[in-house]
Amino acid sequence: MSTQKAGFVAVIGKPNAGKSSLLNWLLDEKIAMVSKKANATRKRANAIVMHGSTQFIFVDTPGIHESERLLNKFMLEEAMKAMGDADLILFLSPATDSLQSYKDFLSKNPKAPHVVLLTKCDKISNEQLLKKISEFGTYQSNFKALVPISTKRQSGKSYLLDELQKFIPEHPYFYDPELITTQMVREIYAEYIREAIFEFVSDEIPYSSNVIIDKVEEGERLDKIYATIMVEKESQKNILIGQNGSTIKKIGVRSRNMMEKIINKKIFIKISINYSKNWTKNEKILTKWGFS
Repeated sequence: MSTQKAGFVAVIGKPNAGKSSLLNWLLDEKIAMVSKKANATRKRANAIVMHGSTQFIFVDTPGIHESERLLNKFMLEEAMKAMGDADLILFLSPATDSLQSYKDFLSKNPKAPHVVLLTKCDKISNEQLLKKISEFGTYQSNFKALVPISTKRQSGKSYLLDELQKFIPEHPYFYDPELITTQMVREIYAEYIREAIFEFVSDEIPYSSNVIIDKVEEGERLDKIYATIMVEKESQKNILIGQNGSTIKKIGVRSRNMMEKIINKKIFIKISINYSKNWTKNEKILTKWGFS
């Protein structure tokens, strides 16, 4: 019988490095919010991936960035906590970017060993990729391995997990191997609605909005979801609603489709919109909504 291994892998990188896309790719399920806009992920989320006798708990984290806003400070703290708690750090560096974000990461003196994952390799030529790998060679004493991947090409998953399991300790499984995430279904639903907001609304509104799942009524063939989108200003409510309700309708349809795929059941969704003035800067509200 193979020895069980289990460990936490903090997925770290700057905003838009591809962290959430990586988790969805590893799971073959969409549990993490994905957006082309930066700083979409706010809280840590665990994705449980089995590979042979190894259980990986990948921890999706907000992108490492600096900001004066209280909410963003919480997000940075989430990433730093994940790094401190991890058995292994997986640092994502887009192959199209310079090494500056990696240098910034090293300046934070990570205690756990780390592997560099070169993402978005489909966006550059093989010659450019070799050059990028050569640039990282200067820092090879810092990392355990460097792995180039492209989640769009759907290849390299087994190789990546083979490489990572070398650095995972022997330990009984932390979770039932049948689980794919520790997130509650309500949390996933809220993230689906947030993703739809990021998709259909621009400027500051996606960053000024939060989603609260008020109630879930489960039925044999139909689940009913009641949610509230909170924004910072009353004027933002009208933008979210859109002309004749067009924008909120798009948000509802998009999020409902994502919910139905993961639960394999019909979904009825009702979304209300409310506002709480400057909630991203209000410590009491942030704490109430789980942003400690």
